[in-house]
Amino acid sequence: MTMADAALARAVALIAGAESVALACHVEPDGDALGSLLGLHHLCLQQGKPSVASWPEPFVVAPHYTFLPGLGACTKPAEFPAHPDVMVTFDCGSLDRLNELGAPARSAAERGRLIVLDHHRTNARYGSINVVDPSAAATAVVVRRLATGLGWPLSRDAALCLYTGLVTDTGRFQYEATTPEVFALAGELAGFDLPIARISRQLFEEHRFAYLKLVAACLARAELDRDLGLVSTWVTEADLEAFDVALPETEGLIDLVRRAQEADVACVLKETPGGIRVSMRSVGAVDVSDVALRFGGGGHAFASGFTADGPLERVLADIREAVREAKRSLLP
Repeated sequence: MTMADAALARAVALIAGAESVALACHVEPDGDALGSLLGLHHLCLQQGKPSVASWPEPFVVAPHYTFLPGLGACTKPAEFPAHPDVMVTFDCGSLDRLNELGAPARSAAERGRLIVLDHHRTNARYGSINVVDPSAAATAVVVRRLATGLGWPLSRDAALCLYTGLVTDTGRFQYEATTPEVFALAGELAGFDLPIARISRQLFEEHRFAYLKLVAACLARAELDRDLGLVSTWVTEADLEAFDVALPETEGLIDLVRRAQEADVACVLKETPGGIRVSMRSVGAVDVSDVALRFGGGGHAFASGFTADGPLERVLADIREAVREAKRSLLP
């Protein structure tokens, strides 16, 4: 039995005996965070176990995820229980990523009742029980294992949410973590008569025309450092205002930038009131989670991120130096 298996068994026992559970994912959640959170939320309610689900302010989601069942019934962070009986976090590498929900998490941890479900190698293991499996393609995979351990059958709503987590974190089944287990789970979830074509269009292809105009501006200013094999671009707060685009709409911009054939590392920087948010991707030997860790972030070898203090030009210069050092360390 692996450490992840042992932790999973402990998590099963704690949830099975809980009077209620409080579920939370990281600030500005992506598809895997939301899908995993809502997937377990549906399963808890189906079993008659009281459950609340939330994420930090701003309490909104990107337009791609509005089809997820249960979003409208989620609990605002201000109404989240301060001392939950059992708390579970999803896809969240550290307490800092929970913002105001960090206080309930600390309360649960002090009482040995905080479960962390994740698949990021860089997870800080801040829970009482840490079910962290870096070999899993998505946190949704870990949630499916948890449901199996609990003996809870899937519902269509839960399957739709978990499928969203799986398909987004595997990049439509094209990333390195796409294993036979991933396809087996996708087949199981699709068996619930999911609208695969409609889900895929909303998640990956459907955007407002205003967003397309912003993308054109960002791609026009993109920079390619051929020596480093690094392609980068940025989104300013002025861009968002000029094109009338909300920050969550820009989530997929990195997937366009990473297509540059000449680069094996890509990054997109976004100006926000809280700092410069950076998304990084790698298609080569550079482990961008190591780069992100240098700036207090984390993630996967091929997809990571962090937030840094500005200005934007200095953060980009720091990223170039970090990538240069990462590539230097790969030399024999």
